[in-house]
Amino acid sequence: MPEVSDDAGSRRTVPAAAAKPKPPSRVRMSAAQRREQLIAIGRQLFAERGFDATSIEEVAARAKVSKPVVYEHFGGKEGLYAVVVDREVRALLDRITTALTAGHPRELLEQAAMALLGYIEEETSGFRVLVRESPLMSGTATFSSVMNDVAHQVEHILGAEFKSRGYDPKLAELYSQALVGMVALTGRWWLEVRKPRKETVAAHLVNLAWNGLSHLEAKPTLITSRRH
Repeated sequence: MPEVSDDAGSRRTVPAAAAKPKPPSRVRMSAAQRREQLIAIGRQLFAERGFDATSIEEVAARAKVSKPVVYEHFGGKEGLYAVVVDREVRALLDRITTALTAGHPRELLEQAAMALLGYIEEETSGFRVLVRESPLMSGTATFSSVMNDVAHQVEHILGAEFKSRGYDPKLAELYSQALVGMVALTGRWWLEVRKPRKETVAAHLVNLAWNGLSHLEAKPTLITSRRH
């Protein structure tokens, strides 16, 4: 330790200044980790602002990287958008497909409605990305095309049911589009209002679809809820 003299001429020892702590070194992400980070940031920005209002500069800024890093992974904004939308499409379709396990058509309708509303509730940013308009000249799937895929699955179910009841199975496509469209548009509305709770929304959707306006139940509940 260094020595200093006081006013009386005596010498005393003073402690050396404490060494400044080194700032923690930044952990370098792997290429896969960086890609996932950029996808998550892009998903949030596209949900908040849409495709046109989102810039590569902002994606890079939020990730604390340079723009060339984003271009290296995705080739541009369109590439990032396509990856984000593709993931959401697969997530939504997987959720609905997995949910369709019942044998009764009414329960299948309930399951599809609950799967879509559950996705909206738990993956709000992803749903916002899907319902926003896709960029022009883009080959990326849109919410409409996703709902068309769902409608085709419902069509097969309705077709078999129509045939067993003596109805024209060719009308299954029309009814599947009507049913899925009703649930999808209601889901877009519920995305903003979030009430009543999703089970109530699903019950009323099924009430309208299953019973029709002329035979609506006053207080509909889901079949699955009645068993508990």
